[in-house]
Amino acid sequence: MSGRHASRMESQAAPPPARVLLLEPFYGGSHKQLLDLLSAHLDSCVAFTAPAKKWHWRARTSALYFSQKVPPNPGYRVLFCSSVLNLCELAALRPDLARLKKVLYFHENQLVYPVRKEQDRDFQYGYNQILSCLVADAVVFNSAFNMDSFLSSLSPFLNKIPDLRPPQDLLALIRPKCQVLHFPLHLADVDRLLPTNKLPAAAHGDDVITPPTRPDSPETALHIVWPHRWEHDKDPQLFLSTMLKLKDEGLDFRLSVLGETFTDVPEEFSRCRPLLEPHVLHWGGLACRERYLEVLRQADLVLSTARHEFFGVAMLEAVHCGCYPLCPKALVYPEIFPAEYLYATPQQLLKRLRNFCTQPRHVRAHTLKVDTSRFSWDVLKGAYQSLLSP
Repeated sequence: MSGRHASRMESQAAPPPARVLLLEPFYGGSHKQLLDLLSAHLDSCVAFTAPAKKWHWRARTSALYFSQKVPPNPGYRVLFCSSVLNLCELAALRPDLARLKKVLYFHENQLVYPVRKEQDRDFQYGYNQILSCLVADAVVFNSAFNMDSFLSSLSPFLNKIPDLRPPQDLLALIRPKCQVLHFPLHLADVDRLLPTNKLPAAAHGDDVITPPTRPDSPETALHIVWPHRWEHDKDPQLFLSTMLKLKDEGLDFRLSVLGETFTDVPEEFSRCRPLLEPHVLHWGGLACRERYLEVLRQADLVLSTARHEFFGVAMLEAVHCGCYPLCPKALVYPEIFPAEYLYATPQQLLKRLRNFCTQPRHVRAHTLKVDTSRFSWDVLKGAYQSLLSP
């Protein structure tokens, strides 16, 4: 059990009986954010976690680990886990947990997760997620794109099996269990760092929540923020090559390159850092969340170059801080962002950034048309309470 969760429970004289068991094999990033929200705001939850390291080994072995780590508890009624966990293995190893209402949450799906070469795709990870769906009672996706891409890829994925393919239509078994429940953003900690003129309308007592409007400001250089994991699926090559083109054209801009780093950092970052040095304000993840949100608040534009995105927490947090979003016209983005914030090609991206660098006041005076409130914990809390009811 993670020390934070354990210490909180031990400090209570008479904790309520635990009814919801939360399991997270990859306790970091959005996985951690979701588990922390559920633990903090829903009653009768107990959480068991493993550090966000060695993702592939977590997917392979965490079922065995949790089967031995979680003590029996007759009070449990619901089990909630992310799709990193092989729920099928856990249910076989722990029949007492198999009897619970089992909720499987997909932050991503391995059937369409991008790989550099299709032959490099490890069939087992997607196969494990399919097996987990078969034993789950509810299968929940953070976006319609995530759910639709998983369900539409299921049959082609299983057709890769050379023989002894499942004779039954697994799609017919899994689809009825599926639903979309957006990832809940905890926006309160963002709001308290915003100046009054950038707060959502609801903070001033209005009935309708609208995204903040960035006030017009002096013609200082455009501040671009890229707040994504430093991994190949976020396409840092496109991002950095575009920044170098802006630099080579003599355009003025400021750059904050944030996001988590892991063991294998793409070489583009170290190669391009010296070339972009005159434009860099921040380079690397910020450990302090308040400092991270402060940088988002100061930025003008948030950029995604992702080749994989099933929801996009960082983009929505930046928009809530008043950043103008630019996203690919693909993946989950058309589900969340109006067409004016989407680009179809690298050439379109470069053209739009070129115009914004030339006239940053157009970005700062723009009224954002993205309703972040519909993804807030306050709005989604009831749906999660219902999901985690026995």
